Amino acid sequence: MAAAAERAVEFTIREFDPGSAVSCLGGHEVHVWTLHLGGAISAQSLRDLLSPDELERASRFRFEQHRSQYELTRGTLRSLLGSYLRISPRQVAFQYSKYDKPGLGEGQELEFNLSHTDGMAIFGFTRGHRIGVDIERLRSDFRADEIAERFFSPCERAALREVPGDRPHESFFRIWTRKEAYIKALGEGLSHPLHQFDVSLDDTAALLATRPDASDAQRWQLENLAIAPEFIAAAAVELDVATEVKR
Repeated sequence: MAAAAERAVEFTIREFDPGSAVSCLGGHEVHVWTLHLGGAISAQSLRDLLSPDELERASRFRFEQHRSQYELTRGTLRSLLGSYLRISPRQVAFQYSKYDKPGLGEGQELEFNLSHTDGMAIFGFTRGHRIGVDIERLRSDFRADEIAERFFSPCERAALREVPGDRPHESFFRIWTRKEAYIKALGEGLSHPLHQFDVSLDDTAALLATRPDASDAQRWQLENLAIAPEFIAAAAVELDVATEVKR
């Protein structure tokens, strides 16, 4: 099994507020922004940035909490993209893949991805690299072993069985967020079988193996994102020829 790669892309994590200054995003950098849902920033303050189709989609949410979270995350995404692109947030035009992954279309070097869970959203930005991010609130009100047996690879299931009895859910979410970040970066969602690749369980996030093409694992960097103790988050970023490193 491949060892974890050295860090080839540098990650920076910052908390978003409407007055945040966006710094230059280099080719070997990933900027991650966090947003507290239900915090000081209101959905109303960002709603005016949304497009008509986004407002229509927001109106279809049955519960106010879900509508507010959607408006907050989309408004924040538009605000950040506008800053990186140096255009008005309202001018940002999304294109969607057949798996409904949003992007900026051909000719745009800026890549992004977002994820949200109960209480928190995260946004990842790169230039010229596919990226995926995932965040989950740490909880223990479910059978982690049953879900792992259904979705994880044999290697990951074996590693999870070795975890001490007081840590199975934390370890489960480590694997889950790393796998989700990777398939989101691929842009295929859950259409990509979760058992066809292995991620690490220890403190160093890594894509250990990919099937059927074993060489794919060499082209990706996985990263733990230290957001807050009650959340577990990860990112996956594709490395280009210039940033690939030996394992």
